[in-house]
Amino acid sequence: MRTWAPRGKTPILPHTLTRDHLSVIGAVVYNGRHRGRLLMHQREKSFKSLGVVEFLKHLLARFSGRLLVIWDGSAIHHSREVKQFLAAGASRRLRLERLPGYAPELNPIEGVWRYLKRVELRNRCCLCLDHLRVELRRAMARLRHRKRVLDGCLRQPHLL
Repeated sequence: MRTWAPRGKTPILPHTLTRDHLSVIGAVVYNGRHRGRLLMHQREKSFKSLGVVEFLKHLLARFSGRLLVIWDGSAIHHSREVKQFLAAGASRRLRLERLPGYAPELNPIEGVWRYLKRVELRNRCCLCLDHLRVELRRAMARLRHRKRVLDGCLRQPHLL
């Protein structure tokens, strides 16, 4: 496709805007054996309460013992479905702690999102959701090998 631009100017690329998006939920796990481990789930539709419960079930299946999940005050994090999941027995192994109001600097996963956006995915131009999914998967794989960055996301809010 050929685009037109005045002499000396950058061409404008035509693009049809859509509401397509990729939603991601993730966790940085810290304990003696799994120091700075990164887990993420992605989907094309927005995460709702049942998606959060699925992710919590995945965490419980992957790690033995008791788990502490620190997260923000999003409505889906303290929904009826999440409360029912905890009441059905998950609270024996899972403890959920909500961060104060708007405090992204206290949330380790916010450091992960920032790093992915500003370092790993910077200047990436994805043509479609499938391309974005591939690029995100590659970026997460690279980040999983950067233990210092993941530890830094935990240290920044003084969790270590």
